[in-house]
Formats: sequence, structure tokens, C-alpha cells
Amino acid sequence: MYTSLARRLHRGAARHTALAAATVLAAGFAITGSASGGTPREHSARTDVPGVTVNLFEWNWNSVGAECTNVLGPAGFKGVQVAPPQDSLKRTSLGDGSATVLHPWWEVYQPVDYALTSRMGSEAQFKAMVSACRAAGVRVYVDAVINHMTGQGSTSYGGRTYTHFSYPGVYDASNFHHQGTGPDQCPTATGGIDDFNNKHQVFKCELLGLADLDTSSPQVQNTLADYLNTLIGYGVSGFRVDAAKHVGQSDLDAIYALLHRTKDHVKPYWALEVFGGAPGILSPQAFTTSGNVLGLDDVKQIRDAFKSYQKDHVGSLATLEVFGAGSGLTPSAKTLSFVTNHDTERNGDALNYKDGARYLLANEWLLADGYGHPQVFSGFNWNTADDSPPSDANGIIADADCSNGQWTCTHRNPGILGMVGWHNDVGTAARSNFWTDGDNVIAFSKGHRGWAAFNNGAAAQTVTVQTGLAQGSYCDVTISKAAGGQCTNGATPVHVNADGTATVLVGAFSAVALDRQNKL
Repeated sequence: MYTSLARRLHRGAARHTALAAATVLAAGFAITGSASGGTPREHSARTDVPGVTVNLFEWNWNSVGAECTNVLGPAGFKGVQVAPPQDSLKRTSLGDGSATVLHPWWEVYQPVDYALTSRMGSEAQFKAMVSACRAAGVRVYVDAVINHMTGQGSTSYGGRTYTHFSYPGVYDASNFHHQGTGPDQCPTATGGIDDFNNKHQVFKCELLGLADLDTSSPQVQNTLADYLNTLIGYGVSGFRVDAAKHVGQSDLDAIYALLHRTKDHVKPYWALEVFGGAPGILSPQAFTTSGNVLGLDDVKQIRDAFKSYQKDHVGSLATLEVFGAGSGLTPSAKTLSFVTNHDTERNGDALNYKDGARYLLANEWLLADGYGHPQVFSGFNWNTADDSPPSDANGIIADADCSNGQWTCTHRNPGILGMVGWHNDVGTAARSNFWTDGDNVIAFSKGHRGWAAFNNGAAAQTVTVQTGLAQGSYCDVTISKAAGGQCTNGATPVHVNADGTATVLVGAFSAVALDRQNKL
């Protein structure tokens, strides 16, 4: 998030060459203090748990609502993460040193006002989207930008004018951190972060030139909580907290304590964007006391297992026998996991849709492995790191169309749809019967509920393994399902012997997955 955008951003008038975006969706956490709104204290630990979600990155509200109704709900997705809905920067000119795209995707990560007047649609459209999704059994999680305001420009999508430290009717200069020597000021000469291992700078200085809110101020905390509670009142179930590392644990906890319960009568999901690579209190592990964290270190391990970044080398799926807390990552229950998100797909940290079959296979594997709260990322095609989602000349995002080649629509891939159902069926069953050829074919079962195999090689492989399943014939959910005593799509069923073993052909860059719900 940091380095991939820093050189492209420019505030127009002065001070810093920066601007930036931050990341996306949510993982949840329960603050055990007293709840707001008079809710009994003994229920305060009850917090939304997201299940399998999809990040429809910068889809407009009408498109998200339709997708919930027509695809996500029927497929078994439990939630959808949506882009920051608040009013934001609207670029009207490129400016020296700025991105070459007039309306880059990161505009929405620079708030101007908390009115719901965004590139994605109006307040009425947002409310209709949330209602449609909830009616389809899909909860909505909002990307919340609460660390900062803008870093450039003077005009918003909602038609408001502002300056770097003045947002009429919302904030004035007293609500921000400034360059200075006090305990609540930024000690660097520029007012920006010079050392990302320095706690004071990380919490009190500007991230890439973005006006840094004084989130320790009760006025700022209440303003942010009012915005988030408005969204909860409309039916939102939780938040991915952008740039949470720069807010800090105590301020995050104070804001969360002000949040209302959701329409499901629980505290909202709270997923924190905390990039790794820093020590102690700045580490992702240290933030698990304040919420779930995004799996931003996970994506690198997944990338290296499926596609080594050494020239002419492929990774090794066999390494995934140990993954998660055992491989140095944050605990599963505290992690929002994914193969990529909007930052990591652009900065080289992760696989992305351009990796084709390997990218799809990695998503299928994560859904099977069950680490964290898995999320599928579905964005838009891009050529440069700043590219806008499909939109009109004014930056208003077009309806998503999975047939026009502009949107990736990864979540609609048949294998991924099949694995969402597989994940929901096997639930929390423990992994067993792990098998590998020592290289790029692995297989494992989940209790007696499901079994899956993955081949990241260029040639099909036949394996004979213990599945842990009852004897019978099963349909491979990555290509079919059981219906009317046979597998759909003309697929050949897989036979499991009385001892639980099966001989299975696993195609190149493909998976095979069986579960009890698709037994003939």
C-alpha cells in the first residue's frame, strides 16, 4: 500500500509528494467492555463472524445489490465487502508528478465528508444495496477510512470544497496532527512518516501526505463513530479498517467501543489493515488485541507456494502442509485471509488474476484449507497500478458486466463457486490425511465431511490416497454437483472404496474436491 502509490501522488499546492490508497474488508473482533446503546454487558463479546466473503472491489451499489441477489446468496457467500462509501476527493486535473489516470481507484480512499455521495452511487442506492444483500442472506462489510482525510485536490464527488486541514462542517485544523515537538504532534521535518518502525511517527505523522486525523480526540472519535453507526443503522455488519496500523490500538479500541450493535444484534466485525515488517507494538500480532487483522503476510506465503518469484522456478505446494500460525502467521480466528487484495495484486506481494489458472487454484486451496475467514477478491482488469475501474468521464463507476472483459469476476468461476459450498459443508472439521508427492500435488481430508486434491503442475497426475470419506460415488464440486442420481455437466463420479481410499486423476493446474453433500 505504501510504496506502490507514493511516487504517483501529488497534493497540487505543496508540502508532500504523496497520496495514497489503503486496502480492503474485514475481520472481526469482540471488545469485552460495555456495549453502547444500553445493551447488557454480558453480551458484549458477541461479535459478527463473516464466513466466506467476496470483495467486489469498487463495484457500484446497484451492481453489488444485483450480484447479492443473483449470485452471492445462491452460491453460499455469507458476506460482501464494498468500497469506502463516503464522499471523497475528485481529481479535476492531473497535476505535476501525479498519476496519469484522471480518476484512479484510490480517490475513494481520501475522504472529504462522511455523506454517502461517492463514485459508487448515492445514499439511496447504498441503502437499497444493503437491503438487497441482506435479503439474499449476504451481510455487507464496509471499507472504512478513519485514519486520514485527503492529500490533494480541492473538490469532492459530492461537490464540497476543502483544503488539506479544513473540511467545513466536519473538521478544522485542530482535529489533525501537525508537524511539531509535542506528544501529539509529528516530530519529522516534513510532517510525514520517515521511519515506519518508529511508533510515534507511525501513529502521529502523515501517511503519504494524507492529512492525519487526531484519532485520540473525543471530537474526532465521536465524528467517526457517528459515520460508522449510520452505516450500521442501514444494515452494515462490520468494517475493514483502512490504515489501522496508523490509528493505533488505543484509538481503535475507543472508536470501536462507541459502535452500536448490528441488525443481527451483535457487535460489528472489525478487520484491521496492518502491514507486517515492523517490530513489537507495530506488528500484526500486536493488533489482534484490537480486532482481526488482514492476512497481508499470508499472501506472500501463498504466492511463493504457487509461483516462486525466482526466475524460471515454480513454488512448492508441499510446503503448505504447515500454514497459518505454525508458519509464523497470525492465528486463524484473528485473520481475514485472501490470496490477494487491491493493494497486493498491484505491488507484487501476491498472485493476481494475471496468473491465470494458478491464481484460481490458490483461491480454491484457501477455501479448502480453511485458514482465517477466507475472502475472494473480485476486481477489474488493469494495466497500470493506478488504473480506474470502468467509469465515465466524471469518474462515476459503470455497472459491473462480467461479459465485457473489463471486470475479473473471479468469484463467478465454477471451481471457486463449488469450493464456497464445499467450505460451508465441511465447516470446522480438522484437516487429516495430508498427502503430497513432495512437490506440487497435495491432498487432504476434512474429517469425514470432505476431501480435496490440488495439482500446481503442468501435467495431470493420478493419485491413490486416503480420503476419509464413506464408501460411495461422489461428484467433483469444482466441475459439477450431484443431481438426480448423477453428476451434472456429464462429469464422471469419483469412487471411494470401503477403506476410504480412492484413485483420482487431478488435472494440470486443477483441483478435485468431494463432499458428503454431493455423494450419489
